[in-house]
Amino acid sequence: MSEESLPKDDAHGEHADTLPEYAERVLDVTERIPPGRVMTYGDVAEWLDEGGPRQVGRVMSLYGGAVPWWRVVRADGVLLPGHELEALGHYRAEGTPLKQAGRAAEGHLPRVDMRRARWDGGERAEGHT
Repeated sequence: MSEESLPKDDAHGEHADTLPEYAERVLDVTERIPPGRVMTYGDVAEWLDEGGPRQVGRVMSLYGGAVPWWRVVRADGVLLPGHELEALGHYRAEGTPLKQAGRAAEGHLPRVDMRRARWDGGERAEGHT
């Protein structure tokens, strides 16, 4: 299986009305991330002990609209291209730690302060399947 592909039962297959099992697991982890905290795409894959950052990103792009998608971020904290302002609104509402952009940064948009905002799963991570 390619790192970019999803399991064969993805939503474009014969079971278009059901969510692939891997996607359900990624979305479940996303819903567990507390407000004001984030996990990287790689963190989610590591927590699930399956897939990689690209697979998690693919799930989020296809199915992430119904969960707090802004809490799953790139490892460098850069805001999701095309969704920067929406994500920024969520971060500010939730009190997510941000780093102000330097004047040279494109668009002068802040980034997520990964050192302060990153969530490791904490106590809620115990007992995941």
